[in-house]
Amino acid sequence: MAAGVKAAELREHSDQELIAKLREAKAELFNLRVQGATGQLDNHRRLQVVRKDIARIYTIMRERELGLSTAPDEVTA
Repeated sequence: MAAGVKAAELREHSDQELIAKLREAKAELFNLRVQGATGQLDNHRRLQVVRKDIARIYTIMRERELGLSTAPDEVTA
């Protein structure tokens, strides 16, 4: 997740892939927070980008839970 992920790109992923991306983003956020606490963080904007990515993932997961959208493999013709 280099420079932020668009919601349209995330909607193309399955539920399992979203969970994996969420884990990666949370791990990255943790590492960025540690770097910030130790004074090693170079790009402070990255914290905000990762937090917004996490929020986007949660939003898409919630949309699917409520039935407002479906995962790509669940689409019926």
